[in-house]
Amino acid sequence: MNENKVEITQDVEKYACGKVMENTIDPSLYKEYNVFRGLRDDNGKGVLTGLTRISEVNSKKIIDGKTVYIDGELYYRGYKIQDLINYFQEKNEFGFEKVIFLLLFGKLPNNEEYEVFDNILKEYRYLPNNFVVDFIMKSPSADIMNYLSRSVLMLYSYDDNPNAIDTKNLLRQCMQLIAKFPQIAVYGYHAYKYYLLGGHRFFIREPKRELSIAENFLYMLRFDGKFTDIEAKTLDVALILHAEHGGGNNSTFTTRVVSSSGTDTYSAIAAALGSLKGPKHGGANIKVCQMFRDIKEHVHDLTDESEIEAYLSKILNKEAFDHTGLIYGMGHAVYSLSDPRAEVFKEYVAKLSHEKGLDKEYKFYQTVEKIGKRLIMEKKQIKKGVCVNIDFYSGFVYQMLELPEELFTPMFAIARIAGWSAHRIEELTNSSKIIRPAYESVQPIRDLHKDLEKGL
Repeated sequence: MNENKVEITQDVEKYACGKVMENTIDPSLYKEYNVFRGLRDDNGKGVLTGLTRISEVNSKKIIDGKTVYIDGELYYRGYKIQDLINYFQEKNEFGFEKVIFLLLFGKLPNNEEYEVFDNILKEYRYLPNNFVVDFIMKSPSADIMNYLSRSVLMLYSYDDNPNAIDTKNLLRQCMQLIAKFPQIAVYGYHAYKYYLLGGHRFFIREPKRELSIAENFLYMLRFDGKFTDIEAKTLDVALILHAEHGGGNNSTFTTRVVSSSGTDTYSAIAAALGSLKGPKHGGANIKVCQMFRDIKEHVHDLTDESEIEAYLSKILNKEAFDHTGLIYGMGHAVYSLSDPRAEVFKEYVAKLSHEKGLDKEYKFYQTVEKIGKRLIMEKKQIKKGVCVNIDFYSGFVYQMLELPEELFTPMFAIARIAGWSAHRIEELTNSSKIIRPAYESVQPIRDLHKDLEKGL
């Protein structure tokens, strides 16, 4: 019986490796049929597929009929992201909850509105009765993103009105998921450490009402529950910067595509999580961390710019690290001169690294940024500029916050569900059409009878 299974597997492998399968499409056909792969034109501009009032991403302007590249701009509901961060910094307050309100309702809350909204989020934080015992503790997973997806789908069965898509019900469901994501991710990680890794203490700490989302995340994650103000404020800024990034990013577009079918909130968010899990999207900061570990293993003097440059050149030439020719964390599909999120984040990275006694490490990151940008521009002859994106520094920040890599991408999801929720509500409020783009078939028509006569 086992031999038969092996034979079947080997037979199937013949199809899987392409000897029989006919899946390859000639790249020249994309130009012939005027198809923009990845929904981006030859200049890298996204194909317009919809309208939104939620956020805006800019990297260039048309001046006197010419394209002029500018420092990157990111707006949430018309407000520049730098201005929002500066506002919260001046008030010395946590801002992620107010940004959630802004994205969902289109305005910043006044004191009375915020108090009501914040209290609702705090009530929604708690997981259903027996959810921790029946699901989290009984089905641990090494992949916390898959764990989040399964948890979201499981929460469908706890909802008394899961399928309705009126605005009131959508808002309730989205706010509940936004509030619950931090607990699910942290609890899932603790269960993974205890049940699958072994040798670790298992503890479940309920969130405190008086703490912000960022503070509670650190409080629930750490065994002693302690954190500094700079740690929590830096994590809060990270959540704000990751909360939204236009309707065209893969997971948000996934949310809108799936939502357009009229399906339930839980299915739409689970689909977005599947998108974000991909290494080309949400897992980029992990690749940055892996790359920096590799650089440190091969560069003996981390202050020697010539030695750093020599090794980065090897990476670009596909002679080192993962042989892809990529310096991870550099370059972006939209931004050219600068990523506004990275520019804002650097101030907090500097403060946190100083508190942690890691000034030299931060300096090393800055050196790699400086040299890497120059090398990429020289090698690829890019005139419009190359910038580091937020992933370049976010992994470093999460390491300083002692977050395990298993939680890096879930941390992204905890922030981005705010944007997904806003886009789901906007999609269902404004459109009654299912999103259904066209694909051109390039498969020649065949005559079955003639092929049968020739012998298949």
